[in-house]
Amino acid sequence: MPESGLRQEAASDVTLRVNGTERTLRLDNRTTLLDALREHLDLVGAKKGCDHGQCGACTVLVEGRRANSCLLFAVACDGSEVTTVEGLSEGERLHPVQEAFVDRDALQCGYCTPGQICSAVGMLGEAAAGHPSYVTPPDVGRLSGDGPAALDAREIRERMSGNLCRCGAYPNIVDAIEEASTP
Repeated sequence: MPESGLRQEAASDVTLRVNGTERTLRLDNRTTLLDALREHLDLVGAKKGCDHGQCGACTVLVEGRRANSCLLFAVACDGSEVTTVEGLSEGERLHPVQEAFVDRDALQCGYCTPGQICSAVGMLGEAAAGHPSYVTPPDVGRLSGDGPAALDAREIRERMSGNLCRCGAYPNIVDAIEEASTP
């Protein structure tokens, strides 16, 4: 048996580009992306809330798209670009969504905030690309070929519905995302 105590076929080398830095880890094949980030790379922004993909506290960006990291095996992300809340800022300069969350007081206990912020960043990218949501009118965005989807409060609430806040900071979260979405 190798030093790690894992049978050779139960572990794999996984290379991830996390927050701009390439990292290669030897991981049990059953390790989730969330556990790889938290336990092997000491990136603890993404939180383990429900561990079933229902709360969104573990949301990160994989290849620019939001993903529940508790549901992804790290080996399935081999070679992928992963951005966590820690990687959104540029040094001391916060990402515009992070700034808006601070300015709009869009948090209370803060447990869900990293997932909310990563989800908002991914959602803004989806809307800019014209991806519709359930509430997007059929004559808007990609469905009509007009470009970006308009983000009013109803649209933001629908698009963020996979991220739960036990404290109920939703009105300020929506306000923050509206602020960050305006050029």
